[in-house]
Amino acid sequence: MAQNTTIPDEELADYDEELDNQNDEDIQEPKVDASYATLATSSFKDFMLKKELMKAIEDAGFEHPSEVQHEAIPKAIQGNDMIVQAKSGMGKTAVFVITTLQLIQPQEGVVDTLVICHTREMAFQISSEFERFKKYCNNVKIGVVYGGVPFHESRRIITQEKPNILIGTPGRINHLLTDGSLKLNSLKRFVIDECDNMLLQNDMRKQVQNIFIQTPHNKQVMMFSATISQESKVICRKFTKNAKEIFIDDKKLTLHGLVQHYVKLEEKQKNRKLTDLLDALDFNQVVIFVKTKQRAMQLNRLLQECAFPSICIHSDMSQVERLDLFKKFKNYEHRILISTNLFGRGVDIERVNIVINYDMPQDSDEYLHRVGRAGRFGTKGLAITFISLNEEQAILDKIQERFKVKVTELPNEIQASTYM
Repeated sequence: MAQNTTIPDEELADYDEELDNQNDEDIQEPKVDASYATLATSSFKDFMLKKELMKAIEDAGFEHPSEVQHEAIPKAIQGNDMIVQAKSGMGKTAVFVITTLQLIQPQEGVVDTLVICHTREMAFQISSEFERFKKYCNNVKIGVVYGGVPFHESRRIITQEKPNILIGTPGRINHLLTDGSLKLNSLKRFVIDECDNMLLQNDMRKQVQNIFIQTPHNKQVMMFSATISQESKVICRKFTKNAKEIFIDDKKLTLHGLVQHYVKLEEKQKNRKLTDLLDALDFNQVVIFVKTKQRAMQLNRLLQECAFPSICIHSDMSQVERLDLFKKFKNYEHRILISTNLFGRGVDIERVNIVINYDMPQDSDEYLHRVGRAGRFGTKGLAITFISLNEEQAILDKIQERFKVKVTELPNEIQASTYM
C-alpha cells in the first residue's frame, strides 16, 4: 500500500498564487499509448478478480475492459496511488469501483473507502455503480451523503447504516467530520473524481484538504478526470506518493463514434434552428447545454410550448427535485434535457446520443466534458454547436487545434446511421 505524507494545510492553501517550487520541466511525463487495436484480446478475467465481483461484471454485460481500465485496474489493485486522465465515456469510474471492491475487507462500522465528487448527481451516480458491482458482495455497505438534504439524514446514514464505502460532496463530508459523526481514522482508500475541477477551485480544494488531513498517512490515493491540466498535475502530486500516472490520449479528442458539427447563426435564430433540429433528428435522448440557469428555464418553457416534452435541471432547484429529474432522465422517462454545466462533467446517461451546445462552451475543456455526454464508451453520437459571435469561432478554432479534431459545418441532411 502506498505511503502518504499528510499535507499541512498551509502548504496547499495558496496554490492560486504560487503552485510549487517544483519545475514541471524536470518531471518526466508518462508515455501515452493511444492504440485501441489490441484491447479486444484483453478480458476482465485477466485481472484475476474475486468470483463475486467477476459475476457482477458479467451480469452487467462487460467482457473487455476499455483502454483506461486495461491500463489502470491492475496497477490500482496492487495498491499504487493513481492519477488517471482519460476522455469521457471510457469507464474511469469502474476503475476505482472495481479496485475498491476487489481490495476491501469490510469491518463493521469502519469507513474503508471515501470517494469525493463535486455534485450531488455525481455522488448518486457513483453510488449506483458501486451497488451494481457489489451485487454479490453482500457484506459491503454503501453510503452516499451530500448537501441539499437534512443533515440529520446524513448523520443517520453514518451512525446507523455504517457504510464501508462512503461517497459524498466535500461540504457535507466536512460537516459530518466537524460534527463528530464521521471518523476516517481507519481509511484505506481516498478517491477524488473530477479532480481537476475539485482542486482548482479554491474553496473546494480547501474543503478536500481538510478532509485529507483527517485520514491516515498510510492509504491509497486515486484521482481521476477527463482533463488534468499542468496546474492540476502539480496539485495532484502533492496528494499522492509515487503515483502511477496514466494519461490516455492526452493530446487528441478521441471520442470514437462521435460526429461533431457547428452551425453559424445569429442569436435570434437559435430557437428556430433548435426546434428544427429536434424535429428532423432521430435521437434516443438529447442534452442541450446553455450558459445560465435563467436561459435554461426560458428555453425549457419555450420547448414545452412547442410541444417538446423537455425537462430542465439547474442549481437553484431543491436537491429532491434535481435528483428526481436526474433519475427520471436516466431511466428514460424523459428524452430532452436542458442544463447548465452542472450536467457537463462525469454524468453518464447511456442512451444520450445527441448533445447540442445552444450556447458555446467557454473553453476547450468545457467543450470536451459537454460533448462527452454523447458517444460514450464506443457508442455513436452527435454533437452540434451553435456559433453566433466571432469570439465563439475563436474558441472552436482552439478546440480543433488542441484536440486535432475537425468540427465541420452542419450539412443539410444527416444520416441517422452516423450517430445512432
